[in-house]
Amino acid sequence: MTDFHPPQDATASGDAPPGQLGSGLKPRHITMISIAGVIGAGLFVGSANAIEEAGPAVLISYALAGSLVVLVMRMLGEMATSSPDTGSFSVYADRALGRWAGFSVGWLYWWFWVLVIPVEATAAAEILTNLVGGAQWIWALAVTVALTVTNLISVGNYGEFEFWFALIKVVAIVAFIAIGLLAILGLIPSSEVSGIHHLWEPDGFMPNGFGAVIAGMLVTMFSFMGTEIVTIAAAESPNPERGITKAVNSVIWRISLFYIGSIFVVVALMPYDQLDDGSYQSVLEAIGIPGSALIMDIVILTAVASCLNSALYTASRMLYSLGSRHDAPQAVKRLTSAGVPWVAVLASMVVGFVAVIGNYALPDKIFGYLLSTSGAVALFVYLSVSASQLVLGRTIRADGQRPAVRMWLFPYLTIVVMAFIVGVLVLMVFDDDQRQAIGFSVLSLVIIVILGVAVQRRHAGQDRDVEVGAGGGT
Repeated sequence: MTDFHPPQDATASGDAPPGQLGSGLKPRHITMISIAGVIGAGLFVGSANAIEEAGPAVLISYALAGSLVVLVMRMLGEMATSSPDTGSFSVYADRALGRWAGFSVGWLYWWFWVLVIPVEATAAAEILTNLVGGAQWIWALAVTVALTVTNLISVGNYGEFEFWFALIKVVAIVAFIAIGLLAILGLIPSSEVSGIHHLWEPDGFMPNGFGAVIAGMLVTMFSFMGTEIVTIAAAESPNPERGITKAVNSVIWRISLFYIGSIFVVVALMPYDQLDDGSYQSVLEAIGIPGSALIMDIVILTAVASCLNSALYTASRMLYSLGSRHDAPQAVKRLTSAGVPWVAVLASMVVGFVAVIGNYALPDKIFGYLLSTSGAVALFVYLSVSASQLVLGRTIRADGQRPAVRMWLFPYLTIVVMAFIVGVLVLMVFDDDQRQAIGFSVLSLVIIVILGVAVQRRHAGQDRDVEVGAGGGT
């Protein structure tokens, strides 16, 4: 169960060998996916809620959540550089903890990204309706279909679209930080704000107490989801180990710059309780940047399109991996000549778009319940990564392997991370804003785990029957 296999040589070209996924993601694709994968729409949209909750001390919230992501990526990087696989942590959970674990975390992760599709499609449709006009459902359909088509043609298309989406996000964040620092230093004459006094004004650095910092951390935690996509995507590149290594080693500065750096600019320049138009737009307007609302609409639209693009890609690859392990219908393993799992892409898109329709047709409360079933999936995934690395890390070291990425202070830091995640899950139970998410998420987890255990027992019984049959025939 804990055998760990070294990576196989990838093909040097983007052409897929028969029956295998393609390897058409170029180094620049992997680099940009790794750099900007951490920049989700939640950074632009959800940060205002976290700042309102914790005040300037939201910087601690982001630092805590970011530190967890850094450590989880370190653990995942160790396993992924030892054995790259498009199923990533689902495969590692299978090997380390049992088939039920790989089945459970794989399907939960697929469900998470499928539900991202209606959320991002609706967000994109709202922005496009405001900018261009027209019915929201038409824009939602158009965006979803367009990105589905690009995902179906080749993995290189996904990489190319994600490269440019990511580049726009990176340029936008770097430009925002640069403009914000100039304003802080008083070098922009037209700016209505300067200095860093809002870090302690009007109510102090931690106006709502440390409990609010923890609550802010719960809000920010889920904006980091997507950082792990590079370990899935790298399996479809010519040199997975190099791509994963660069991504894992750079995650600290990426989180420090894009999240903590940009949020520092926001809370330094603006009172935490006056971010009515969203944190970034409020700052740009106060500095006096013309067309701030339009700029942010374009940036957020790009982030939303990037997230939707990645949702389709990630969901399809996880579904393909589940099919490869006979934990999903075998039809999802069907590939195009370019090595694209077209059935998995279409299945994920169809389920996702049915949810898009549900977002418009179902009452808000019912759709909210549906979204809540995946509310804590990020933490479940992080916990499975930690538990898998605790087991496989011992195997790696016992076998004398030296993967390009190694977890720090193993196994002690791994155990600390697991305890921290469990603590966060417990805190969610006592947080009024998170209680529904944790309740429905645990319910979905229990159902999936029961199914996973049943699948494991059924396959174990089939294996015994095969052994008995083979023994009787000798």
